[in-house]
Amino acid sequence: MSKIVLKKNVLFITSIAMMFVLLGCAASQPAVEQPAPSGEQPVRLSLEDAKAAFDDGSALFLDVRSESSYMASHIPGAVSIPLAEIEPRIAELDPNQWIITYCT
Repeated sequence: MSKIVLKKNVLFITSIAMMFVLLGCAASQPAVEQPAPSGEQPVRLSLEDAKAAFDDGSALFLDVRSESSYMASHIPGAVSIPLAEIEPRIAELDPNQWIITYCT
């Protein structure tokens, strides 16, 4: 196997592993009970449900950590909007799309 393909495979596997760690850390913290913008209550997902959404592309993963944390590493394809910027940037998100937020 070429070094370039091997390097890409390692990067992909590392990214997926990081997704599990980030989602696992978020799942271990108590849920914040605040209404979602649509008026619905946020739902805490299992790691398996989040992984399935990632695999089939049915959700947008929203990284709400700082920009520097996002730049250091993030779930492949995740959008970065730091938590402090959510309110003024909410219009950037499709309200009809399934959005899974994560942080550490």
